[in-house]
Amino acid sequence: MKMIFKIITILVAVLSTAAVIAMFTRSKYTLVRKIVIHQPVNNVFDFIRHNNNQKKYSKWLSLDPDTKIALRGAADGTPGSILAFASSNKKVGKGEWETTHIILNERIDFQLRFLEPFAFVANGYFTTEALSSSQTTVTWVYNSGMDWPMNFMLLFLDMEKLVGNDIQASLESLKEHLESTPNVGN
Repeated sequence: MKMIFKIITILVAVLSTAAVIAMFTRSKYTLVRKIVIHQPVNNVFDFIRHNNNQKKYSKWLSLDPDTKIALRGAADGTPGSILAFASSNKKVGKGEWETTHIILNERIDFQLRFLEPFAFVANGYFTTEALSSSQTTVTWVYNSGMDWPMNFMLLFLDMEKLVGNDIQASLESLKEHLESTPNVGN
C-alpha cells in the first residue's frame, strides 16, 4: 500500500510540475515557408485559391490516396468555400479547410479545423507576389498552438520539422505541378 501511495505522490508531483512549467511556456507558433514559381502571379493565385486543387499539391492529402474529399459552402475559390477531408490515416485525419478571405492576386486567408484524431484549429494565409511577369513568390504562413496544459508538449516537439517540412514539401509539389502544366487553370 505504501508503494502505491509513493507512486501516486510522484505522479502528482510530476504532473503538477509540468502544469506549472506549461503556464510559462509558449502556447502559439507560426511557421513561414516561401518558394518561387516560374508562372505569372495571376496563374499561381487562380490555382491556389481553389480548394479543389489542393489534392494536386498537398503533402497531407497525398499521404492516403483513399482520402475522401468533398467541397461545400460557397463556390470554390471564394471566401466561405470549404474542402472537407476524411482519412483513416492518422497523419491525414478528418477536418476542414475553409477559405476565409481573399485579396485578388495577393492573399488567401484560411482556417484549418482538425476534427480527428485530435481536435484543434489552425489558421494562416498564402501570399503571392510577382517578381517579374513570369515569376511569383508564394509565401505560406501557418499559425497554430496548444492550449494549457498541453502546450507543455511544445517544449519537446519541433513544429518547424513536424509541420514546416510538410508545408515546404507541399510548396515544392505546387511548384512542380504549376511549372510542368502548360495550362494551369483550375
